[in-house]
Amino acid sequence: MIGGGGHCASCIDVIEQEGRFEIVGILDNNITEKALLGYSILGGDDSLGQLRPSCDYVLVTVGQIKSPSVRIRLYYHAKSLGFRLPAIISPRAYVSRHAAIGEGTIVMHDTLVNSRAVVGNNCIINTKALVEHDALVEDHCHISTAATINGGCIVRKGTFVGSNAVTKECVQTKEGDFIKAGSLFMGLTYE
Repeated sequence: MIGGGGHCASCIDVIEQEGRFEIVGILDNNITEKALLGYSILGGDDSLGQLRPSCDYVLVTVGQIKSPSVRIRLYYHAKSLGFRLPAIISPRAYVSRHAAIGEGTIVMHDTLVNSRAVVGNNCIINTKALVEHDALVEDHCHISTAATINGGCIVRKGTFVGSNAVTKECVQTKEGDFIKAGSLFMGLTYE
């Protein structure tokens, strides 16, 4: 796991509940603790290459609010080293079998991703979020807690959608948009 802050702690809970992967440890440049929720801090981001011989999988567990740039950099760095980035889906989430979730994306507890929705790579679909039918969430987005992406919406690459924000149906964001918490996003309509 790359990143040892609050989002990492939430990711640990989802990974433990999902039960598909064993957590070897955490990398973080800024943490002074020796462990997080019982998992060792193994070093900084520069230690990632040293783990490759013994680990096949990694997950970017840095949160995203102001900018996706750190998550994007870490995602591509991990890929360049040959790591696989699995999609992690909480057993308490519902993801339609007719939806698609990209690599390195985490779908948190009590989230719903409906039929024909597509979520790209390296995204955070946070606790209690709703991604409705036929919505597209492009790579490196964060759909925050209890946010609603209505049917047919297109959330462009690197966009942050704040807690309890709602998008109108069949609109699109601009790349890298920041939609503040609690807002109604009317967006750009498309045909």
